[in-house]
Amino acid sequence: MNTTPIQAACHEAAALLADADAVLITAGAGIGIDSGLPDFRGEQGFWRAYPALGTLGMRFHEIASPAAFHSMPEVAWGFYGHRLQLYRRTQPHAGFARLLDLSRQLPKGIGVFTSNVDGQFQKAGITPGRIVECHGTIHHLQCLNGCGQSPWPADEFEPVIDAGQCKLMSALPTCPACGGLARPNILMFSDWDWDDSATERQLARLDAWLARTEKLVVMEIGAGTAIPTVRHYGESLGSPLIRINPTEAAVGDKRCISIELGALEGITQIMDALANLQ
Repeated sequence: MNTTPIQAACHEAAALLADADAVLITAGAGIGIDSGLPDFRGEQGFWRAYPALGTLGMRFHEIASPAAFHSMPEVAWGFYGHRLQLYRRTQPHAGFARLLDLSRQLPKGIGVFTSNVDGQFQKAGITPGRIVECHGTIHHLQCLNGCGQSPWPADEFEPVIDAGQCKLMSALPTCPACGGLARPNILMFSDWDWDDSATERQLARLDAWLARTEKLVVMEIGAGTAIPTVRHYGESLGSPLIRINPTEAAVGDKRCISIELGALEGITQIMDALANLQ
């Protein structure tokens, strides 16, 4: 039977995993598309997801900014409140369960470095102590005024959103210390006041885990080049890398494997190939 280039790449990736003692998952927004989460690539994609912002002519970098919370807090929280609701109700796709299975097979398990703020890895059961959310998380809030209050869980915030206007209709969330406006604990555009203390603690824990690994493989899933934080981190480790991406899968290192598939299909084919090796 003839093997396609993608099938051959998946078998090569499976052989890497079979010899690994640990895998670091580096993930961008593309891993969430198969869970039904919106893709914000390009202004038209963003405005399809949030037509009210398209009517206002607001681009992603304009609403995803502390300035928006200062100038139009109800609209800013209309956008982020809607995302918070969406992420709370979204269930991780089956690929996350396959990654959880992989973590149980490896001597030192898996770690995660992600730019996603949705909390999907935690919801899928991945050990929270090995997850780095390099851009923060929507599930925590921080004070917009920077009064010194540490970020706190957003559990008690139940936003009521008018999706047609992208506007928060319920009360704005406030800081428990000073009573000022709260914002998501997320790194936004033109953001000099993001509280990164939680991410720094996550990085310290991940670094300690990485130091204990001996045969690490990096599996990059759905990470693009527009904001290349995730790509650069995975490549900086110097380990063999598996890149799963339907449109930007090119690799420049002979130790790297390129798989031009979406997240769910790529994970499934690699894990099926790994099962056949065992």
